[in-house]
Amino acid sequence: MEGMNAQEERLALQMIKLLDLTSLNVGDDEERVIALCRKAVTPVGVVASVCVYPQFVQLARRTLDGLRSESVRISTVANYPYGGSSLEAAVYETRAALASGANEVGVVYPYRMQLTGDKQAATDVVDACRETCGDRALLKVILETGELKDPQIIRNVCLDMIAVGVDFIETSTGKLTTNATPQAARIILEAIAEAGGQGGFKAAGGIRTFEDARVYLDLAKARFGPHWVNVNRVRLGASSLLDDVLTRLGILAPGR
Repeated sequence: MEGMNAQEERLALQMIKLLDLTSLNVGDDEERVIALCRKAVTPVGVVASVCVYPQFVQLARRTLDGLRSESVRISTVANYPYGGSSLEAAVYETRAALASGANEVGVVYPYRMQLTGDKQAATDVVDACRETCGDRALLKVILETGELKDPQIIRNVCLDMIAVGVDFIETSTGKLTTNATPQAARIILEAIAEAGGQGGFKAAGGIRTFEDARVYLDLAKARFGPHWVNVNRVRLGASSLLDDVLTRLGILAPGR
């Protein structure tokens, strides 16, 4: 573990435990999903979850079980990536995700409805998905904070989502120009604090390096203290972060 001091090593290991290792790309296939699952099982521990498209949920579960990594959860998405306005479609996709065995579902918030003034209808979509999940799976709501932009709007949406009962508020899909930002993270964390610490926080989109991830963990620790930063409260959504962390730890050769 050359190149890092003891504190940085501990932080790097924590990042792995909080990571939702993600592949949500047009070219995803069975081979890529199997490789992702193998990557999720590192010499220094496993990630929090593997996040794949719904059609790969069962394959991911079988692969991880075969690797004796049953503790790794399977995440998937609904109403993704555009945050459509159809409540029925979002619920259908959420129900299908549950039927396939997903442990966690990330539903994209219908941010365009919010921006055009139909706030309640946007909330209703997420509320219906929350009801569909029940206690069968965690629900993460993906806000697309880069599109909502206005800090007050982001705060209000966060409070609405906490009232609905979502388990995590996520910054972004990673598919648009503006993804996770420290400003958006602060707003989400403050809204969670305002609501009594209910709900969790997930930073996703553009988090590629140890330094990128450290910014968001430091923000969460500064607001709630180090003990709040655990797998039930904080997640990092990324695809390339793991390689960087393992390289810093000296486990993965540079350039691999």
